[in-house]
Amino acid sequence: MLNPKPSEQSTMCERHCSKTFSKLSMHIEGMPSEILLKIFSYLDAVTLLCIGCVNKRFYSLANDNFIWFRIYSASFSPKRSNWEVNTVEKTTASLSQASLHDKETGYWKKKYIVKQIAAGKTAVTQLLKPVNPYTGLPVKTKEALRVSGLSWVIVLKEKNGKEYIMEQAEFSVNDTSVTVVWHGNNWPRIDKLATLDLCGVTPVFLDRYKVPTKNGPRRRSLVAEYNLTNLTKSTSIGSDRLIRTFCLNPGLLIGLWKKEKEMAFVMANLHFHLLVERSTLGSATVPYMLPPHIPFLDDIDQQYGLHGYQLHVDMHSGGSSYLCGTFRNLFSRKDFIKNGYMKLIVISFKNNAQHLPLIGKVGLCWKTDVFAGCIQNCYMMDVTLLDETEKPFWCFSSPVCMRPATRPSDFFNYRGRHFYVTYIDPVGKVNLELVWMEETEEYYVVSLALYLRIEKVNSWFGTNY
Repeated sequence: MLNPKPSEQSTMCERHCSKTFSKLSMHIEGMPSEILLKIFSYLDAVTLLCIGCVNKRFYSLANDNFIWFRIYSASFSPKRSNWEVNTVEKTTASLSQASLHDKETGYWKKKYIVKQIAAGKTAVTQLLKPVNPYTGLPVKTKEALRVSGLSWVIVLKEKNGKEYIMEQAEFSVNDTSVTVVWHGNNWPRIDKLATLDLCGVTPVFLDRYKVPTKNGPRRRSLVAEYNLTNLTKSTSIGSDRLIRTFCLNPGLLIGLWKKEKEMAFVMANLHFHLLVERSTLGSATVPYMLPPHIPFLDDIDQQYGLHGYQLHVDMHSGGSSYLCGTFRNLFSRKDFIKNGYMKLIVISFKNNAQHLPLIGKVGLCWKTDVFAGCIQNCYMMDVTLLDETEKPFWCFSSPVCMRPATRPSDFFNYRGRHFYVTYIDPVGKVNLELVWMEETEEYYVVSLALYLRIEKVNSWFGTNY
């Protein structure tokens, strides 16, 4: 008798396994409900939720109050002294069958899930309480991200309503922000896409001793929504020989291949300020609403809201920090208020002692599954501005680009090529001016000014400038 070829043998094995699995599925679904309930009673909460997605019958059985009450009692049994401890079986037995059936199906399942979510939020909230005096941001943000199991996804929506969900490929923590990158080979066509939703994703059940899985039950929180029809020349910030990049506020960078004009990667830079809350407390369609700010009125200080600011700035890319520092005692004056903005001078071009170098070769690093590159004169800029009570007043994290300046070279005390960086959002704008020093081959920041919208200042401090 001839032996089958390896390819034929593999095909025969696949058919046999497929038939065996099909028969096994039919046997399981054909079991009496009492036996299935007995099997389900040995499952943990995550597996029980997953098996409830198989079909309507399994969903109904997986909502059984007896099973979920046992799980609830095991996780949230009341604290007792050693001689009063009851087992889960005794606790369940103490409840009559009638009392459990009085509750609607799935009552104890819902109660367990709600309490698990609340317990997870409490643990994360405790981690976020200690504040860094230099940045005004939580000290343990990185640990809170780990404990919460937080990750991010992007939801690409076509004009016809079809959606594509992309899991994050890379994740890195900076001084005051996190950088999340998505890349792969299965991007939909850019000309068919309408919007991009950035969402935080957390496991329903937190276990700090286990790594959360993508297949378990997860919750989604909308962080920001972007219009992909805005990828125009006005939003382009730089390019190299392979890609062209576009910036969409807040803090999103999209890379397109130059030849095919298709997506190469998406990069999001997320500032630490309320990051965990924004990524966990919203819903899949509605972002987290910031708590209302109640201004503290000061009738004595005639310059209230004009002084006592503190700035922490970090310019970075690809794990390298070009400039990271804190500037205290920033102030403005009433005559600095013009055209709806209040000006804060951080670095003055008239004061050489304040001028600072950018360390290293400045460029925005990117990579995909196959290629990698660096876009010159671009980087990520994180800004954290605190008010005089050291509360975050304005925070953002965004890609920026240095563009050649048109001012004459004798405007500054330095000789060299001049560049400028401009950032604008609804709260304010940043103007940064630099000079390229040929002798030392480095950039020097010779001017840095913040312009705060006077509407924001008045609403924050209760003033009327």
